[in-house]
Amino acid sequence: MSASPSEAAGLDLPEAVLRPVRGHHAFEACVEQLAVAIRLGVYPRGSTLPPERALAAQLRVSRATLREAMAALRQAGLVETRRGRGGGTVVTLKPRTPSARAAARVSPQRRAEWLDALEFRRIVEPGGAWLAAETDLGPERREQLERALADVTAARRPAEHRQADSRFHLTVAALSGSARVVEAVTSVQATLHEMLLAIPVLDANIAHSDRQHASLVRALLAGRPDQARTVMEQHCDDTAALLRGLVA
Repeated sequence: MSASPSEAAGLDLPEAVLRPVRGHHAFEACVEQLAVAIRLGVYPRGSTLPPERALAAQLRVSRATLREAMAALRQAGLVETRRGRGGGTVVTLKPRTPSARAAARVSPQRRAEWLDALEFRRIVEPGGAWLAAETDLGPERREQLERALADVTAARRPAEHRQADSRFHLTVAALSGSARVVEAVTSVQATLHEMLLAIPVLDANIAHSDRQHASLVRALLAGRPDQARTVMEQHCDDTAALLRGLVA
């Protein structure tokens, strides 16, 4: 791989842009950093990413986590892996699915609205979870919550999972007892659904999401509002990191 202009001038741009991953889940943060670096031209189209060992060390993640992140980037059409002499992970920037290609054509205004929705979600959904945990849930509502969790965990097809996920979040909002919280969560979930259509289904992310949903339900059923808010904040942050990297 030939040196980029920044490297030729003595500046290692990737070294400056890619930082050690921090946060509850490394996978989403790793995808976000690498995807943003690719989309901003730190790694231009046709360039080859550094070897796996070097990238994992720079981001301070395990090689297993890095492989999961690379698989996500391949599914999104940002990179492809080539074998043989001169092979490696090459930046292609070729969205594969119709929804991903449509996302690449989204206007700057709509993209800004997507980012705003992620910020708004970070405020309203954790607050709604806090209120729900403060509520004295009767047997019927506890059963409704557990059923919503079971539905999203059992969903296998992408469309089925997205709908079950939305129902779960709306159920939590409804348990808050606030009509305005429900209205706000409905709005952000509609935008989130639109964004999720533009990225591939990522098994690692779904596994993280399922565990967070289960942790949230335990906090709600135990009446622990601070814990419920923290879990929901982490959940929103992980999803936002993935979406900012792949579509926003």
